[in-house]
Amino acid sequence: MNQHVMPKLNRRAFVIGTATAGAGLALGLDLPFGGPAVVRAADGAPEVNAPEVNAWVVIRPDDTVVIRIARSEMGQGTLTGLAQLVAEELECDWSKVTTEYPTPGQSVARKRAWGDFSTGGSRGIRTSQDYVRKGGATARVMLIQAAANEWKVPASECKAANSVITHTPSGKTTTYGKVAEAAAKLEPPADVKLKDPKDWTIAGKGLKRLDTVDKTTGKMVYGIDVKLPGMLNAAIKDCPVFGGKVKSFDEAKIAGMKGVKKVVQVGDSAVAVVADTWWHAKTALDALPVVWDEGPNAKVSSETIATWLAEGLDNAQPAYVGNQNGDAKAAIAAAAKKVEAVYNYPYQNHATMEPMNATVLYTPDKCEVWCGTQNGEAAFAAALEASGLPAEKVDVHKLMLGGGFGRRGMTDYVRQAVAIAKQMPGTPIKLLWSREEDMQHGKYHPITQCKLTGAFDADNNLVALHYRLSGQSILFSVRPEALQNGMDPAAFQGVAQAGEAAIGYSVPNLLVEHSMRNPHVPPGFWRGVNVNHNAIYMECFMDELALSVGQDPLEFRRKLMGKHPKHLAVLNAVAEKIGWGTPAPQGVYRGIAQVMGYGSYVAGAAEISVTDGSKIKVHRIVASTDPGYVVNPAQVERQIAGSFVYGLSALFYGGCTVKDGRIEQTNFDTYNSMRINEMPKVEAVMVPSGGFWGGVGEPTIGVAAPAVLNAYFAATGKRIRSFPLRNQNISFA
Repeated sequence: MNQHVMPKLNRRAFVIGTATAGAGLALGLDLPFGGPAVVRAADGAPEVNAPEVNAWVVIRPDDTVVIRIARSEMGQGTLTGLAQLVAEELECDWSKVTTEYPTPGQSVARKRAWGDFSTGGSRGIRTSQDYVRKGGATARVMLIQAAANEWKVPASECKAANSVITHTPSGKTTTYGKVAEAAAKLEPPADVKLKDPKDWTIAGKGLKRLDTVDKTTGKMVYGIDVKLPGMLNAAIKDCPVFGGKVKSFDEAKIAGMKGVKKVVQVGDSAVAVVADTWWHAKTALDALPVVWDEGPNAKVSSETIATWLAEGLDNAQPAYVGNQNGDAKAAIAAAAKKVEAVYNYPYQNHATMEPMNATVLYTPDKCEVWCGTQNGEAAFAAALEASGLPAEKVDVHKLMLGGGFGRRGMTDYVRQAVAIAKQMPGTPIKLLWSREEDMQHGKYHPITQCKLTGAFDADNNLVALHYRLSGQSILFSVRPEALQNGMDPAAFQGVAQAGEAAIGYSVPNLLVEHSMRNPHVPPGFWRGVNVNHNAIYMECFMDELALSVGQDPLEFRRKLMGKHPKHLAVLNAVAEKIGWGTPAPQGVYRGIAQVMGYGSYVAGAAEISVTDGSKIKVHRIVASTDPGYVVNPAQVERQIAGSFVYGLSALFYGGCTVKDGRIEQTNFDTYNSMRINEMPKVEAVMVPSGGFWGGVGEPTIGVAAPAVLNAYFAATGKRIRSFPLRNQNISFA
């Protein structure tokens, strides 16, 4: 029975009555958990005649439990994890659980009933766990009360387990499906008590994912799969230089080509062809003569960007201070020994398997969007703005994502699809980016350089550390309102003074600063974001510092971590698992790293061998993580393994370069990913300490590269500070 219910792709799908808008108890983000009227699904939806106990729980007469999930599923397992948390508090039969996505339009109509739809920054579970658990607990209390009312007994004499309610004194029983109708009419309780995680029986277990079967059988519907009656297809081409515009195009040249229905300009910078099939649209688009006004950015190259960023490493240039104690510059000037290094990290593409796409049906009275998105509310807002219609006439139907990694948190492709559909009212239009369009018009991992300076006293104690970052700010581009007096706090992820990505070392004199320089290539939130390069810079330099004074890298770190017990705990756990204190096998070398990101403490250790100085075999990577609580340990293990694929692919194969103002990499032949035979054995050590909720999908990416790089130095004596490794003629063995 476990599955994720996909929407029926017609105009009535996902439309739910909103009779209880605003009714009921508001918890957290104005979450109505019930009301006096019974809300039902509209005709055509899968839960017909099933009463909604509250916004999160729908129960059918056959005891099927439909749990609504507002966050997006893109392979990370959030859908299953959130369902586990709701089911845990609901005390339902897990074998009868299904899930579905509500729409942001429904949520807005019901005063944001489902709260935040955003799925990024490894926040899917950690920032919604409290109110979704309360949703399950509230529904359980209401179901028990409904049964007690029927039996005319106190609710305190009743208990629930496995979707069955029992009156303890008499032994009477009933099921959730039999009392759901009555429960839906009750006022929700004013307060509910959540379980102690030590008492979990569904959450905390490595249960099978709810979306696996449909994915493996081909039943799952992604945005790219959408088909609507009378639908046409669109291919689009944006100016290859970011910031450029369309100067002119000759529509007459392709007017007679097979299947072509319309040629439209999209905004100032793009042209689209609409045709009966996508291939006909793309073929015609390729043949369409377009003249671009590429603008001054056409003169920008990787070399000019690198030179500009290098200038930002000069202490004389202005910079924002993100973390500081003591006087690092004075301490360095007076030190007995100084160590200095410069690192750099390139642009990275998200390279999702499913290119950007959205399907839109626009009329003057309604605009509906079907797409994979990491933020249903952001896609909804984009559709509102692009359509010009009021909120009650717009909705977004979220489908499974064929990869997100931060890219589908952006809404450019949604805006484009709505803009095209507006020019053909009443006709469903599916916009699908080509792979080349997807590669050359991404929102890239920011490009940065970093100059690090460490200083020692005469007894080889680290007395000062200066960490100067030069490069792009994501927030400056995508969320300027989040800047703090011009500074981007996210730029300091992993080296911040405090918060969810704090530094794990105490140094008497510390200065961490950012010289913000924003090239024209648009940055975006790329899985792991700033933690990725900051972890490489800091953790590789920690090894450099340790070795400069003849100290073991692990012991050197430990001495700086006395005030950071959770950082130290994961570092110790990974060191023990890798066997740091024992000799490695012959020809095998080890590296270690740690960082904090997304509220979780993580560490990694790698074992590698090197052939001919340039061919690396990664035999084994161990990761330890303390995310506070673990909802599904099996999924955490998979997320760690998947994060290492992402981190190592970027280290070895990634990197986007700029020539004549445009991204040079256009497909997987020039932007590669590691293969199965290159994948090391991955071992996960979970040390959840409780008391907080951290993320899982992104933090461990950060330790993959520095662990391997530190092992490479141990094997060869060569320190690599510029990436990707392919540019150094280093590859997988």
